[in-house]
Amino acid sequence: MSVTEHTSVAQPAGNPGPATAKILSFPLNTWYVAAWDHEVTNKAPLSRRVCDKPLALWRTTDGRVVVLADACWHRLAPLSRGAVVGDEIQCPYHGMRYDAAGRCTHMPAQRTINPSAAVPSYPAVERYRFIWVWLGDPDLADPDTIPDMHQMTSPEWAGDGETIHADCNYQLVVDNLMDLTHEEFVHSSSIGQEELSEAGFDTTHTDTTVTVTRHMSDIDPPPFWLKNMNDKFPGFSGKVDRWQIIHFQAPSTVCIDVGVAKAGTGAAEGDRSEGVNGYVMNTMTPETDRTSHYFWAFVRNYRLESQTITTQLRNGVHGVFGEDEVMLKAQQEAIDANPEHEFYSLNIDMGGMWARRIIERMLAAEGRG
Repeated sequence: MSVTEHTSVAQPAGNPGPATAKILSFPLNTWYVAAWDHEVTNKAPLSRRVCDKPLALWRTTDGRVVVLADACWHRLAPLSRGAVVGDEIQCPYHGMRYDAAGRCTHMPAQRTINPSAAVPSYPAVERYRFIWVWLGDPDLADPDTIPDMHQMTSPEWAGDGETIHADCNYQLVVDNLMDLTHEEFVHSSSIGQEELSEAGFDTTHTDTTVTVTRHMSDIDPPPFWLKNMNDKFPGFSGKVDRWQIIHFQAPSTVCIDVGVAKAGTGAAEGDRSEGVNGYVMNTMTPETDRTSHYFWAFVRNYRLESQTITTQLRNGVHGVFGEDEVMLKAQQEAIDANPEHEFYSLNIDMGGMWARRIIERMLAAEGRG
């Protein structure tokens, strides 16, 4: 069931419930991205901390991804500092080896292997150019519940991305992406403009998703979008219609449908042929309660053949997100310095408030509310 709330700057927003905490814990019965697919090889293990759990990732000889706890059963030496030997990982301290299920297959100086010698193994799925890992109840690990990011591998879209190590709680990044009016102030030289704060928006939600939709008509394109219009329509100048449709998928994936089109050509009604359309793909993985792995990409559905445009867009978005990175770090530091301060909410926070409420329900279902 989907619920819709129509919100404008002149109307009070609906309330998704009581005020939520600033720093949220992370659900475990869900999928998180641990790495880009190209980061995990059969040459050497990769170390990555997810939800405060150190992990070791590698590939078997047939290319399958394995994720184990990054601590040897014997003396807790980090397995990620060891070596990949065939389909197994070898501890760097005393040479104990573990298979993909985490069972010890070799111990030094003895033929009998202690039957308790094992380390936790976690479900992992390779999809949408990412390695997804499930750290909760393995019986609940359904790959069909991985957030939809099909644009990352669709032949109808082209693009690239990077990883940001964000010095903040993952939920602060979700808040940032669910309310894009901050672009007017944080990104004034690239994608920001005052019409963002003036435009109304609609918010819809289900039990696991939130969508925030904003359209702006007959406006000047900001520098980022003017360049993209000229990539597709050389010599373009004039007014545009702009859209931002933010799709949150619990607990921490946000895919944003963005673009501009020549003013009055029907973009708001679905005809985007006279414009440029991109998707900002974001998925945030808690590292600790105050740091995050922020995986992002920008993909487009025009001029797919141009690697130059792909690189320019990736570099341009890198600069934009660098401004967010500075702000989010400063925000986390202010939260830590003012532990008694409560957040206050405006109309523009509606999408983020619903996202927080969904995460709170996930935590409560795990008995961790």
